[in-house]
Amino acid sequence: MPGYEIFGDEEKKEIADVLETGVLFRYEFNEQRKGIYKVREFEEKFASYCGAAHAQAVTSGTTALKVALTALGIGPGDEVITQGFTFVATWEAILEVGAIPVFTEVDETLNMDPADLEKKISDKTRCIIAVHMLGAQARIEEIVAIAAGHSIPVLEDTAQAAGGRIRGRHLGTFGNCGTFSFDAVKTITTGEGGMIITDDRELWRSMSEYHDHGHDHVVNPGARGGEGRRFIGFNYRMMEIQGAIGIAQLAKLDSMIAAQKKTKSLLQEAVSVIPGVQFRKLVDPEGDTATFCCFMLESSKHCKRVNTVLAEHGVGAINFGDNTWHFYPKWEHLLAGSTLTRSGWPFLEPGGRRRVVYDKDILPASAELMARTLVYQIPIKMAAERLGKIREALKKAAAG
Repeated sequence: MPGYEIFGDEEKKEIADVLETGVLFRYEFNEQRKGIYKVREFEEKFASYCGAAHAQAVTSGTTALKVALTALGIGPGDEVITQGFTFVATWEAILEVGAIPVFTEVDETLNMDPADLEKKISDKTRCIIAVHMLGAQARIEEIVAIAAGHSIPVLEDTAQAAGGRIRGRHLGTFGNCGTFSFDAVKTITTGEGGMIITDDRELWRSMSEYHDHGHDHVVNPGARGGEGRRFIGFNYRMMEIQGAIGIAQLAKLDSMIAAQKKTKSLLQEAVSVIPGVQFRKLVDPEGDTATFCCFMLESSKHCKRVNTVLAEHGVGAINFGDNTWHFYPKWEHLLAGSTLTRSGWPFLEPGGRRRVVYDKDILPASAELMARTLVYQIPIKMAAERLGKIREALKKAAAG
C-alpha cells in the first residue's frame, strides 16, 4: 500500500532541487529559491489531478481536518456527524475545534449509512464528515443530497482514498471540501503531510490564512511578517521537502492503484474458496483504490475460526472489530472522556458539567458487521511467496 515501496530517482531529484536552494520554508526567500516552490507546485498539481479549483497543503491529514472545519466555521455548540468506523483523527479534529462528534452506523460499504445519518441530524448539526474508509467510496452522492436538504456542509475525509473515483469523478470533490493524508502508510506519502481541496475560493483563502498564523499572503514591502491578518490562526505549514516528495509520488499514483488492483483481484479469487464469504460492497468498483481487500464471513464465530487458521500459518488478517484505533467501542479514551486539561475540556464545560456521554453499545449494526469482517492490506508490491502462503492458508481455513 504505502508509496515508500517505490521511492526512486524521481523523489531524489525533487528533493535535490530543494536542497540546492537551501530553502526549506514554503514562503518568501524569493531570490534565494530561484523560482522553486515545491509545496505550491504540489498543491497545483494535486488540485489539477483531482479536478478541483484549489488545494491547500498542511502538515498532516489530521490538521487538514481541523483546518477545514475551522474554515467552515465549526466550533463550540456545534455537532458534527461522522461514522463510528474511522481513524481516531476524524473525531479528534472535531473535538479540537470545540464541537461534539456524533457517530453513525456503517453499512456494507464499511462507510456511513445514509439511513442512519438521517436519524442523527439535529438542529445543532453544522457539518457532516463522510469518510472514504479503507480506500473505497462512501455513498457520498446520497450523503451530499441529504446534507443539502438540511443546508449542512459536507467534508470528505479522503485520507485513505487518494485517487479514488465515482464514475470518473474524484473523491474529495463531492462535498464542500475534501481532506487527504500523506503519512507513512498512505498510498502516496510525504512521511507526514496532508491536503485539502475545494472549489470554493473563499473557503480556500480562509484555510490558506488560518494554516499560517492568519497571514493573508498578500505581497507587501515588509516581506515575511508584513502581512495583514483577518483572524487568528496557527502553524500547520507543509515544508518544501515534503512538497517535493509529494510531486514525485503523485505522478505515480495511478500506476500504484493499477498494481494494487491486480493484487486485490488475486486475493479475492483466493478468498472466494471460503463458504459463505461476501466482499465489501463498492459504490463503483472501477473507482476503488484497492488499498484493502475486505470480506465478510457468516458470523463472528466463523470469522474468528477462519482468522485463527490464517494466523497459525503466519498470514492473519485484520479484524477491525478488535482494532483500538479505528472502531468506536474500542476508543476507551473517548468513552471515558479522558483529557490532560485540568478543566476536563473538551468533555466537560467550565464548571464541570459533562458536555457529552458516549455509550459503547450505540452502534449495534456496525458492531455486528465489524465482528465478522476480515481485511488484508494490499501493498503495491506483493511477493509471490506471500500471496501463495495466503492462498494455501485460505484453502485450509475453508476446509476447516
